[in-house]
Amino acid sequence: MNAAPHLRHGSIEVICGSMFSGKTEELMRRLRRAAIAKMKVEVYKPATDIRYDQEKVVSHDANAVESTPLENAQMILLYASDADVVGIDEAQFFDEALVYVVSELADSGKRVIIAGLDMDFRRNPFGPMPQLMALADSVTKVHAVCMDCGLPANYSYRLSSDDRTVLLGELDEYRPLCRECYHRRHHKR
Repeated sequence: MNAAPHLRHGSIEVICGSMFSGKTEELMRRLRRAAIAKMKVEVYKPATDIRYDQEKVVSHDANAVESTPLENAQMILLYASDADVVGIDEAQFFDEALVYVVSELADSGKRVIIAGLDMDFRRNPFGPMPQLMALADSVTKVHAVCMDCGLPANYSYRLSSDDRTVLLGELDEYRPLCRECYHRRHHKR
């Protein structure tokens, strides 16, 4: 049977990579295109991410888009009911309920675009990102530039000895590195 033309088909798109790889820039690019297409776009981020702005999603290049900071993933369902497209930045900082929330949104016909770190500074899968990538209709892995050698970088190397999994920071705390440079620095510690 053919679906009725007025039915929307939901989808899940994940943009992942290391810090400084352009994840948020790519998220904003896709959201701008949806807005140009006259779709109703809503953007959310974890309330804990206040590095650049309390409410806006801001890239490292200082581009910004309005967003709603939320304490937990479940709240997205309350706010996104009228949206055609839902953008979620820094998804790794949301709780595991984000997997359920994203599935619900896509199943109800919404396009969901998620950006987040795929790995923490130890190179372990980060938060709900592995499950989100498994559920996704598409996954885009973006790369930074290795700050030691200039090759594509996959890893967010932490410069400090702070061992907490979540430590908000920028170039003063993290450095994007390729595999070889990550290993070289890691073994010098």
